[in-house]
Order: sequence, then structure tokens, then C-alpha cells
Amino acid sequence: MIELDDVDRMLLRELACDAGQTAGALGRKVDLSQPATWRRIERLKGLGVIAGRRLELDREKLGFGVAVFLGIKLATKGRVSLDDFERAVCAIPEVQTVEHVLGMYDYRLRVVARDIADFERVLRRRIMTLPGVGDVEANVLLSEERVAGPLG
Repeated sequence: MIELDDVDRMLLRELACDAGQTAGALGRKVDLSQPATWRRIERLKGLGVIAGRRLELDREKLGFGVAVFLGIKLATKGRVSLDDFERAVCAIPEVQTVEHVLGMYDYRLRVVARDIADFERVLRRRIMTLPGVGDVEANVLLSEERVAGPLG
């Protein structure tokens, strides 16, 4: 585990809220100069604590009004390569995340669609036809709240 001080943690919290902030703006929030803030951020990147930045899009403004979480159990684990399944499911543009999980299902997917009819089309024509797909459980997202991460 990497040792972080209070300033590192404050920087990470601020970046988690808005990764596009400048080093100067961040420095003012944590009482550091811009160069000192920049050096700390670069150190955190070098240590691998900051693995990258992510763009967050508003799916509804882009016309995707429905998000669904799918639990997928592979029917024939021995006959289907997990790599083949992952490669195929990652090629579906409506699939936002693919998580290999332990438990009732083998995979958990986050799928977006324009509406329920569009989701049904994606499910029937793209997901259910993937190699090895067995049981599928769908949970429609009703609302989503931002929960603070491990440093919050």
C-alpha cells in the first residue's frame, strides 16, 4: 500500500469531483503553490495512484434514456473462452461496462439504450446471441446518486 498524507488525500478528493481542475485551482483549495501541487499530482501519477482521467457524459442528453444492469451466467463455461465472450461483448457500443464477477452470475454489464424498445433490440439481437450466454437477469436503473469513493 502506498502511504498518502492529508494533502495527497485532499488532492485526490478534489480530482475525483472534477479531474479537469488546473494545478493552480487545486493548489488554492489545499493551500499549496501551483508548482508544488503539480509535483504532487505527477508523483501520484508516477506511483500509479492516479491511473488516468475519465470523461463523464450525460447519457440522457445524448438520447440514452434507459440504463440497465445485466447479470449474465455463461451456459457453457468449458466450451466458451472467457476472452471470446469478453471480446464480443466489448464490441457492442451500448455496453458501457463489462465486469467479470464472482457469485450468482459470471458477468455484470451496464447497458444503455434510447428506450425500453431499443434495449429489447440490443438484448435480443446482440447480447443473447453472444457465444456461451445462458441465464440473463436485467435490472433497470431508476435513479443514480454519486457516492463518495474510498477517500470520501
